[in-house]
Amino acid sequence: MGRAFVYVILGGGVAAGYAALEFSRRGIAPGELCIISEEATAPYERPALSKGFLLPEAPARLPAFHTCVGSNDQRLTPKWYTEQGIELILGTQVKSADVNRKTLTTATGETISYKTLIIATGARALKLEEFGVRGSDAENVCYLRNLADATRLVNTMQTCNEENAVVIGGGYIGMECAAALVTNRIKVTMVFPEAHCMARLFTPKIADFYEAYYESKGVNFIKGTVLSSFENYSDGKVTAVVLRDGTRVPTNMVVVGIGIRPNTGLFEGQLVIEKGGIKVNGRMQSSNSSVYAVGDVATFPVKLFGNECRRLEHVDSARKSARHAVSAILSPDKTSDFDYLPFFYSRVFTLSWQFYGDNTGEVIHYGDFLAGRFGAYWVNKGRIVGAFLEGGNREEYEAIANAVKLKMVAQDKGEVEKLGVEFVSNVGRHQERNNGLVLHKPLYEWQATAGVAVALSVAAFAYWYGRRRQRW
Repeated sequence: MGRAFVYVILGGGVAAGYAALEFSRRGIAPGELCIISEEATAPYERPALSKGFLLPEAPARLPAFHTCVGSNDQRLTPKWYTEQGIELILGTQVKSADVNRKTLTTATGETISYKTLIIATGARALKLEEFGVRGSDAENVCYLRNLADATRLVNTMQTCNEENAVVIGGGYIGMECAAALVTNRIKVTMVFPEAHCMARLFTPKIADFYEAYYESKGVNFIKGTVLSSFENYSDGKVTAVVLRDGTRVPTNMVVVGIGIRPNTGLFEGQLVIEKGGIKVNGRMQSSNSSVYAVGDVATFPVKLFGNECRRLEHVDSARKSARHAVSAILSPDKTSDFDYLPFFYSRVFTLSWQFYGDNTGEVIHYGDFLAGRFGAYWVNKGRIVGAFLEGGNREEYEAIANAVKLKMVAQDKGEVEKLGVEFVSNVGRHQERNNGLVLHKPLYEWQATAGVAVALSVAAFAYWYGRRRQRW
């Protein structure tokens, strides 16, 4: 027994919801599309789990954060999918896939066939066992990747008021969960092997600010070491973590955020895998023309980096790549290659930052770090390729995004450092000063060429006209 659909989305995360909305807007017929998800709920905005869901007061709960409210769009409740004729196959695990036969087989043995498949399987949280540490199945050891994880984390926090927690990992999940734990009146120790938090993105100077802020909230940092083992009560709860350097940290709960791994297992040996993800072209199309991949599981060419293939782990990439894939599927002649500007952000306590582009090249910091209003530009070969800003407003965030997208020229380091956001916000004024700070955009090249051509034409006409008047 089996079912057949024209389009199948495998995975029920953020990307699935945004793809479904795009399919609906482009007028697919009822019964053509289905979403298969291991989770028992319709697609939702995953960032809510590490932010609003963990708050002690007025916490976010479904259906409030179903997709696509994260981009101020429609909220797709289960009723919406029914009204659109989109079938949700929830709580269902796919055990095997055959891209040549265009079939998926579920754990119950059902075969689901498709004409076009979108892989939106996302990624799973790395487990401590993968690094030789046992005990992550203890009642008070928590991960955070899905709604079930978040619910378990909330329940555990509620039993630990005024007690101790250890957060393993200094990345996104570690930082956002630590902030949530503090907000829930829990004492936090963060442990990670790097020299500073958010090591993949932050410079030491930027990290110093956030670590000092967290410390002012009572967070303790233990850096440069990793978890070695757990100490357990007889009932299986962790009572302390033991670090590789021998430090013992008593605790009432543990939150683990040590990274993720893309869910590519069903397609290894069938599709090209690169940088941990399914390699796709600028239309999000894999090495099999009937299969597309989006979100965390996709490795795609980024125009900004000279079409170097990247796999980007962020909700913004999931949303936009999903929409682009649907456009490429339904309107191939009208869809160009995906032109994505890498974007990352976070909100913790009263802080809020955004980053665009790539953190390569020379770093130029600016702003007032003591006041919590600062940023940085990454300059490579004289052009801005990355920009970070804490405490900005909408216009300022748009300005730094634009500067990266257009690869603004940054010739004077001192001027860039002095002007900060103003450097990218008031390009015209900088140009008038003739100080070498110019905005680069491909469009300007032909404008300049056209301007020279016009000037030469005017000069030639003036010369001809002058000679003619002399003959008169």
